[in-house]
Amino acid sequence: MPSGERPGDCTTSARGGTIREVSTPAETQRLRDLARLRRVRDRIDREYAQPLNVEALAHDAHISAGHLSREFRAAYGESPYSYLMTRRIERAMALLRRGDLSVTEVCFAVGCASLGTFSTRFTELVGMPPSVYRREAARATAGLPSCVAKQVTRPIRNREAALTQPQLA
Repeated sequence: MPSGERPGDCTTSARGGTIREVSTPAETQRLRDLARLRRVRDRIDREYAQPLNVEALAHDAHISAGHLSREFRAAYGESPYSYLMTRRIERAMALLRRGDLSVTEVCFAVGCASLGTFSTRFTELVGMPPSVYRREAARATAGLPSCVAKQVTRPIRNREAALTQPQLA
């Protein structure tokens, strides 16, 4: 055994490689916290259309809302609310590309209760209002498989879309 290692620090995998085991209580707690955050993120991904708020997510994860927000931001680079809205906008983009629902129907289908908030957040992430996106996306993605259209039109996460400045010539 190399010097400085204790029994149980490392094990050998079936392929012969060495796997480091978590040996300190702090590392064990950190992994538990990350697993808890991953469950919260997975719940947001699954239930984006349901009424979700940070307090309910934190309660179900058995932590305070403030702690959840801080830890989620540290792990994923954005707040739980921002992550939820990004998921909702991604789904809204797909529904708007289909073209068979109105903007209002899409707003409620993705779990937003306010058309104004939905339109504002959509515009921040995508760079254009949902009504304009619906018209433009139908033309831009015509003939593309839906899986390709989804990748090409994915909203920008962790930074807002650049606002276009009017061209003064």
